[in-house]
Amino acid sequence: MKNMMRSAFLGMLSLAAFVSRSWALSATSSQTLDAAIAGTKPHDLSVWTMFLNADIVVKVVMAGLLLASIGTWTVFVAKTIELKRARKRAIEAIARLSEARGLSEARLALGHGDRLTTVLLSEATRELRLSSDILAGPGVKERVASCFAEVERAEALSIKRGTGLLASVGSTGPFVGLFGTVWGIMNSFIGISKAQTTNLAVVAPGIAEALLATAIGLFAAIPAVLIYNHLARQTGAYLELVSNVSGELLRIVSRDLDRGHHASKIQAAE
Repeated sequence: MKNMMRSAFLGMLSLAAFVSRSWALSATSSQTLDAAIAGTKPHDLSVWTMFLNADIVVKVVMAGLLLASIGTWTVFVAKTIELKRARKRAIEAIARLSEARGLSEARLALGHGDRLTTVLLSEATRELRLSSDILAGPGVKERVASCFAEVERAEALSIKRGTGLLASVGSTGPFVGLFGTVWGIMNSFIGISKAQTTNLAVVAPGIAEALLATAIGLFAAIPAVLIYNHLARQTGAYLELVSNVSGELLRIVSRDLDRGHHASKIQAAE
């Protein structure tokens, strides 16, 4: 009986010691886990911080895309102002030319005018002067129309200058950003290999920095495409007005030619 009581007492002591050791180990594990969590607190993933922490190649890609975006908006503002002023001048020129009966009246109506109407009038005057000995010929009006067509082509090239940047940014921006992302992810994998860990808290910042390059690429490309299409429509509308201006002047030239032809017939009859 005494042996049984002694065995039971020793068993209770052993159980108490086991429980005590378990609690101690649990507390130690909890402290270790807390320390690990404290060591892997979330990184600052703001855009500026990710840019500063990115690889030099990714930084260059991001900076280039941001400069391209600034260039896109600069072109948008500049071309919008230019097209607005050019459209206003063209509409005014059409209104003034519609009442002119000849080139002399057209010059008076336009006054100094703008560059486009000045060039068109100069081309018409030059061709009439060069063809002064054959004003009755049927090819004079065609030659004047050919001169006007060249002026229209030159005006189209001038008004479209700068929009090529928009097309380039819109088409290549996402791919440039993707290049930065691929480069950044490669560096992240290299960092994972060196750290010998796949802990998401360690991996995520590098991947986020890499993906930021693609985001900036899209940020630059999407507005560039939309602005390019908008300016293309506005440019097309302006070039239609330019065609109307040259058409009005061509009709005025035709009237002068017909008057000269009619006057020569009267003189011949007399």
